[in-house]
Amino acid sequence: MLALRALVFTVIVPGTVTILVPLLLLSLWSVPPADFSILRYLGLPPMLLGVLLYFLCVWNFIFVGKGTPAIWFTKPFRTIIGEEPLFLVSQGLYRIVRNPMYIGVILVLFGEAIVFWSLPLLIHAIVMGLLFHLAVVYIEEPHLREKFGNEYQQYCASVPRWVPKIRHSGGKGKSA
Repeated sequence: MLALRALVFTVIVPGTVTILVPLLLLSLWSVPPADFSILRYLGLPPMLLGVLLYFLCVWNFIFVGKGTPAIWFTKPFRTIIGEEPLFLVSQGLYRIVRNPMYIGVILVLFGEAIVFWSLPLLIHAIVMGLLFHLAVVYIEEPHLREKFGNEYQQYCASVPRWVPKIRHSGGKGKSA
């Protein structure tokens, strides 16, 4: 049942941000017919990576957190898309960076801007990145601090918000 609710969440939230809004933007601004030069294909890897990151995160929300990414929704909507996770999700991609799901969505948006060679889509990607950052800092993180307390504080102290730390082996291994 959680998987179905996570799918509904995916269609409603990231589906709107990555499919519906870009389609509206492309239809509002006259875009010349697609000239699929080789450069446009450079947008496909970030799009595919973004989709992969997103679904790996959803997997962790369902099977580790025992919920869906639903902290933004009030009770009536939660009956459709499920409850927020019961447990702090700090495994998988969440060991490397605190917000891999948002990073995945942003990668999809930047990839779309490249594929469609669209300034409105590029602006949409930048605006969404800024909105995600503000939402994380002012809504999501305070909520998670309140819900998970010291466990979340320790997690924040050890895992960066957006940019993964590069970890070194400490020089103990063989060098090639």
